[in-house]
Amino acid sequence: MSDPTARNRLDEEASPYLRQHADNPVHWQPWDDDALAAARERDVPVFLSVGYAACHWCHVMEEESFEDEAVADVLNDEFVPVKVDREERPDLDRVYQTVNQLVNGRGGWPLSVWLTPEGKPFYVGTYFPRDGRQGMPGFLEVCRNIADSWNDPDQRADMEERAEQWTAAARDELESTGDSSGGSVGDDGAAAGGGPPDADVLSDAVTAALRSADREHGGFGRQGPKFPQVGRIDLLMQAYARSGREEPLNVAVETLDAMADGGLYDQVGGGFHRYCTDREWVVPHFEKMLYDNAELARVFLDAHRLLGRPKYATVGQETLAFLDRELAHPEGGFYGTLDADSGEGEGEYYVWTPDSVAEALANADHEFEDDDVDLVCDRFGVDSAGNFEGGTTVLTRATPVPDLADEYDLSVETVRERLMHARTALFDHRESTRERPPRDEKVLAGWNGLAISAFAAGARTLDAGYADRGAEALGFVREHLWDGDRLSRRYIERDGDAVGEGEVKGNGYLEDYAYLGRAALDLYGVTGDVDHLGFALDLGRTIVEAFYDADDGTVYSTPNDAEDLVVRPQEPTDASTPSSLGVATRLLLDLDLFAPDEEFDPVAREVLATHADGVTASPLEHVTLALAAARAESGPFELTLACEEVPAEWRDTLASRYLPGVVIAPRPPTADGVADWADDLGLAEVPPIWRDRDARDGTATAYACRDFTCSPPNHDLRAALEWAAGE
Repeated sequence: MSDPTARNRLDEEASPYLRQHADNPVHWQPWDDDALAAARERDVPVFLSVGYAACHWCHVMEEESFEDEAVADVLNDEFVPVKVDREERPDLDRVYQTVNQLVNGRGGWPLSVWLTPEGKPFYVGTYFPRDGRQGMPGFLEVCRNIADSWNDPDQRADMEERAEQWTAAARDELESTGDSSGGSVGDDGAAAGGGPPDADVLSDAVTAALRSADREHGGFGRQGPKFPQVGRIDLLMQAYARSGREEPLNVAVETLDAMADGGLYDQVGGGFHRYCTDREWVVPHFEKMLYDNAELARVFLDAHRLLGRPKYATVGQETLAFLDRELAHPEGGFYGTLDADSGEGEGEYYVWTPDSVAEALANADHEFEDDDVDLVCDRFGVDSAGNFEGGTTVLTRATPVPDLADEYDLSVETVRERLMHARTALFDHRESTRERPPRDEKVLAGWNGLAISAFAAGARTLDAGYADRGAEALGFVREHLWDGDRLSRRYIERDGDAVGEGEVKGNGYLEDYAYLGRAALDLYGVTGDVDHLGFALDLGRTIVEAFYDADDGTVYSTPNDAEDLVVRPQEPTDASTPSSLGVATRLLLDLDLFAPDEEFDPVAREVLATHADGVTASPLEHVTLALAAARAESGPFELTLACEEVPAEWRDTLASRYLPGVVIAPRPPTADGVADWADDLGLAEVPPIWRDRDARDGTATAYACRDFTCSPPNHDLRAALEWAAGE
């Protein structure tokens, strides 16, 4: 049998990130049985490099090290070098990123891990320069030292002992199920063992969020980098809605404004970059991720419903427009990322100088005033010094429009109109003259779920037509990644593939089922299409059947029949995306309203009991699970709408109401119609959320229910919501 490590095998892969490295002199291998068997056969360590296509520092490390012949010689001779796209294999990334965080106190990409042939880590870091500098060890030196140590029996024994210790630590971190592990669901539907987190967990999380808030610059933490923390914003807005307490709202608003006004937001084209490198939210890391933009669009729309601020609606609308314009597959799905780099380097596509602003306005079709260049530069903070590399400027909303109106002796309306035309000119100029950032055209099931939920929020808040775009994406995922029983992780078209005839790869992970199930339920709520609800139920059933472990009392990130890694990960904490375990738990609680005879609610409550200690000890790290626990404690908030079509005035009411956690349940107006729905869904009987909630007098009728107590039938949706609020 030929040695698979004798050449670079990434030319066989479809992942854009892996294909970026297909021409490296390093003999890269994909993570597969052949590569791992070769490491065992050759008795050499595995060097695992994890990254993604839009990662700037991944590109830097490639240029410095992986394109270097001397580095390649060491990697090829002394290791089996393996490349992993973290977006295709979040399970591997989760396991080894956890080790990095335990050892070094931080994470990030590129992730660099040295493993025994059995996959156990013994040395770990992120970016390494080729040669040591500023206290950072050089990658070539690290590789040589590790190779020498591996070939020394005494030092190798130490490395293997460390690998055992680190693997055990990762297992404790990722497989931990707390004091209530090993419990099972009892006959009464309650979880054996401990109980769920108590009612104080949300107030503790709010206290922690307020303590971590940067009240001067917005966001959380008092130094850079600054990341969007959507879960914390959700938490604070819900705290205000529950209590009327101003401080949580103020922190949420300060954070939303800082993100919308700063460099995190693309002031020309809409949409958000991944994070900002500084405390003041000025200079971003320029890649744009589908998941960030989906979650941020949703939270800005929620904030608009809470506060009625048009600015937030505009940010949400522009972010959805960005997704549809720049990350859309022609048949409906959404691609994954836009790169940070283009043209001459990072951020080249997005930055400006006074001269480039003047050029853009001069070449536009619109006729601008003589002082419009100055007006634009003042608005967005563009000057000759710049705030980024080479005297360029990342645009921010540096000067408020009313201040510009005073300075230029113009009306506010005139300033807004002139800036609108100028913004269009800047957009057209960069589209036509600059090299666009590369796009990773993987369609990932879970990330598409987040985007679909965002479009469902757009349909509820802005215009019902956004639901059509969400339904297109859901249809694409169902066609290409759902086989009627299981989800696949990703779809991609390689060069030469016809549109819609690409490659499908990888088992779906919990995040794929949880995010997509939530999306289907959200889309059902705004469209009344029972087929979306049926899909959500199917995904929920697979979560219980394929990811739930009754012995451990938890839902794992990987299915029961997945590849056997050194650790089987869970995802109870929030990161750049919401905890898949938290989203799944909340999804199961909500699906139980439609299928109460299935195991949705008992499994969800057992998960909450299993993780109660972790959530209670660190609620801010477990925001999504903490919110699910609060939902389990307080009971459901149901809004049943019995009608052929939701009346326009009801849509207006829902567009202006912040109703966190509500399950909107449209149904046919008649008992016969809802019985047909139950048959179509394979339900034994009409569920309580629909039962005996018919339309009265042939007119659309609303039922608002809390804690299994319902308002009287009401033709006025506002009155039903007022009853639910205790008004």
